[in-house]
Amino acid sequence: MTRRHVRVVGAMLQNEMGRYLITQRPPKASLPLLWEFPGGRVEEGEDDATALARELQEEMGVRIVVLEQVMHTHHEYPTYDIDFRVFRCQLSESGAEIHHLRVHDHRWVALEEMGQYRFPDADAKTLARLLDLDH
Repeated sequence: MTRRHVRVVGAMLQNEMGRYLITQRPPKASLPLLWEFPGGRVEEGEDDATALARELQEEMGVRIVVLEQVMHTHHEYPTYDIDFRVFRCQLSESGAEIHHLRVHDHRWVALEEMGQYRFPDADAKTLARLLDLDH
């Protein structure tokens, strides 16, 4: 059986207080109610920046500016592999309202508070690298 490979992009969005945006997965999604960096799958024919902007618009009704890629990790789940790329982003409008269109909840969290939230393995790897980069 061939393993499925999924390319996923995530946004590292910081507010003016230096807190990072994390979102909670819906109860009926795969990996239900875990927290993650907002983002999603790259569709066929999309580049990473276009996919990331589309995902945040669909999930939370916000427009973003995608800046540089800050990390890349690979994670193997039992039935599929994730190629996960994280980009530094900013909201197009400062203080834009976040809507829960396809997310269960959201939080703006300081790095030292991230350990209080349960993340999927791929996001946890990214978080560990982010914490290492910050120190």
